[in-house]
Amino acid sequence: MKILPTLAMVTKTASLGALLIAAPAVIAQTAIKIDASDPKFEDLQSPEVGGNTGKKSWKPKDWLEVEVKVKLDARNEPKDKHIDRLTVRWFVAVENKVDRSAAKYFLMEKEVVHVNVPIGEDFFLSCYLSPATIKRLTGKDRAGKNSIKAVGGEITCTGAVKPARFTSEGEVSKPWWQSASMQRTNKYPLLNKNETPFKFLWWDRYLEIEPVRR
Repeated sequence: MKILPTLAMVTKTASLGALLIAAPAVIAQTAIKIDASDPKFEDLQSPEVGGNTGKKSWKPKDWLEVEVKVKLDARNEPKDKHIDRLTVRWFVAVENKVDRSAAKYFLMEKEVVHVNVPIGEDFFLSCYLSPATIKRLTGKDRAGKNSIKAVGGEITCTGAVKPARFTSEGEVSKPWWQSASMQRTNKYPLLNKNETPFKFLWWDRYLEIEPVRR
């Protein structure tokens, strides 16, 4: 005698088939570990860019560059050994020397999205304070490193086991940028590399930055 499948049997079989199809995708899911170094500070003079536009008399001022070395390690890495995007959120604390009625430290923040991110290779991320910002904060043209209280940040990407934190002060488990003693401000902008005269310099050292779509 031929036994016809019941609705319950059909549903169970379909569900099992879907699980078997999905299983390889789950097993092959990329798991990424992000390693980040402590941030390093560097005073850089505005670069002289040659061309046929004539010469002008000027005295280069100092920018402040902060950079972090990063490396991704992955289990079941993609065939092209890259991920699409990586996001870093920078935090910079500077002493408040201009407004005695405000908090002791100003907290500046910036998010930068990078693309074409390699796995298994060292690369660098950076952010900058312009000469105008440095002078407004300190009253001096050449006070970049000394004007910074602390630098920290968080790096995330799809597939990361957990976000990676980095800091120049304290412990990453207790991030100083979450302190209530910091006064957040956007009066003093942090800049990504593409927003500075260094955009075309040291190209292969840094990750590409995703353009902001307006």
